[in-house]
Amino acid sequence: MRRHRKAKIVATLGPASSDEQMIRALFEAGADVFRFNFSHGTHEDHQARYDIVRRIEQQTGRPIAVLADLQGPKLRIGTFADGPVKLVAGATFRPDLDDKPGDQNRVGMPHPEIFQALKPGVELLLDDGKVRLVVETCAPTHAVTRVVVPGALSNRKGVSVVGAVLPLSALTEKDRRDLDFALNMGADWVALSFVQRPEDVKEMRELVAGRANVMAKLEKPSVVDCLAEIVELSDGIMVARGDLGVEMPPETVPVIQRRILRACRKAGKPVIVATQMLESMIVTPTPTRAEASDVATAIYDGSDAVMLSAESASGQFPLEAVRFMDRIIAEVEQDPHYRQTIDAAHPDAEPTLSDAICCALRRAGSLLKIAVAVTYTSSGHTSLRAARERPASPILSLSPSRTVARRMSLVWGVHSIITHELHDLADVAANAGRIALDEGFAQKGDVIAITAGMPFGVAGRNRLLSDDLGDAALADGEREEHKDV
Repeated sequence: MRRHRKAKIVATLGPASSDEQMIRALFEAGADVFRFNFSHGTHEDHQARYDIVRRIEQQTGRPIAVLADLQGPKLRIGTFADGPVKLVAGATFRPDLDDKPGDQNRVGMPHPEIFQALKPGVELLLDDGKVRLVVETCAPTHAVTRVVVPGALSNRKGVSVVGAVLPLSALTEKDRRDLDFALNMGADWVALSFVQRPEDVKEMRELVAGRANVMAKLEKPSVVDCLAEIVELSDGIMVARGDLGVEMPPETVPVIQRRILRACRKAGKPVIVATQMLESMIVTPTPTRAEASDVATAIYDGSDAVMLSAESASGQFPLEAVRFMDRIIAEVEQDPHYRQTIDAAHPDAEPTLSDAICCALRRAGSLLKIAVAVTYTSSGHTSLRAARERPASPILSLSPSRTVARRMSLVWGVHSIITHELHDLADVAANAGRIALDEGFAQKGDVIAITAGMPFGVAGRNRLLSDDLGDAALADGEREEHKDV
């Protein structure tokens, strides 16, 4: 089940992709990670899909990552007494804490935390930005706003606040219940929605306590000011462009996306570009040219993964969406300019032994025709630092931990395999060569490069870079001594 591409595909499961036949087809078509969206479905639905994914993993022998995506706070207005109202430009409109049905002049907004954060000039975006209000005066129980973008408004439409950080946790009570379920189910990654500040990620990490990797979803403008700290605290990042495009001008989203990708590349953290990637494929069997270009841009910019949301969860053509995404990625990665772009964006290495060795690994790959770079890792650290270098050769990540192998399935260029625990150097070359052969990454006579943490079994160490040449690496029963570098 080798993928002949470096970037990964995240496919969301839902009503259109719930049975075993479809989930297997999505995996075989190119899905590397399955996203479970906890905004929809019951725990029973998610458990049934999870069991299917694990059966497919066992049958194919390839680790598959499961990403549990928490809903996060949903801020909404109340109801209207006589149905939808029409707000006109320049009119005054009053959101308040009163739970009485609203009219053309006011509506209930049962979120005191919003009123705590408001100040003149802050914008309220209603119904995904279709209606925009600017705050003129405010109090703890209400606000007087001016309509700057008019439109129709109906019951319980969503509210976004632009220009203020809300004093509320990114985790609701529902999220806490869903998180506990997802961790017990066995999710490999958990995504935190509505991240506003580093404290949100810290709270999440305390609750997860190492049982899964933590991904921060960046969908609020406020995160731009503390991006470096949020990236540092997270195990991975998701760029949720749909919500970013609601709360900031759409023309700024590509710039912010690229800035986030650069920050993640520098930190060596995997990043997913998500939402509206092949949106038209919810109802049509082919994407638009603009959508294909959007996916391609994310790949040229070095994204670890691109994500399908409704396209695979509830769309009419989930399998076709995965296939098209796979083809777009493959086409970009075959472009000579792709390699030039990736190399030009190469970040400076950190002054650590691990980065020095992984830099040497990338450099060796540019000088020699290395079939595959093999990384032995007990924590995932070695594979992550190797992927940060974006070597020309694929990365064969070998780990004795099933958990680590699954988590690494999200990372750029990494083909993850579960292997036995290593105790000494003597077995390294033979084991690496055998697996490279079995997985289709090398043939007899090929050169492979091996990097590993030493002493074996100690997480976070990387003290070995070895070359294995020709039959010495790949012939059964034959070993050759190599000096450590």
